[in-house]
Amino acid sequence: MAAVEKRGEKGGGGAAAAGGWGKGLADSSVYQKARRAASNTARFSQKLAWSTGKAAWIAGTTFLVLVVPLIIEMDREQQMVDLESQQAGLLGSAPPGAPK
Repeated sequence: MAAVEKRGEKGGGGAAAAGGWGKGLADSSVYQKARRAASNTARFSQKLAWSTGKAAWIAGTTFLVLVVPLIIEMDREQQMVDLESQQAGLLGSAPPGAPK
């Protein structure tokens, strides 16, 4: 048991084996600030992506519910006007809306 303790004290690996510079780096204020900035940036990016996705979902469903039926109705109306114009032309009278 004593041999194991001695081996652990002599530096079995990690930061202690490298002269302790790894532990000093992790404790430095610059490292901590950089790590916190990276964490905050990642969190901000995740929230931004989530919010953008929600906004895109709202815009897409609003478009489908409000705008697509309007486009369909306008197309239907245009087809009716074209059909009336064509029928009036076949009957020999002036198309509706044409100058007399």
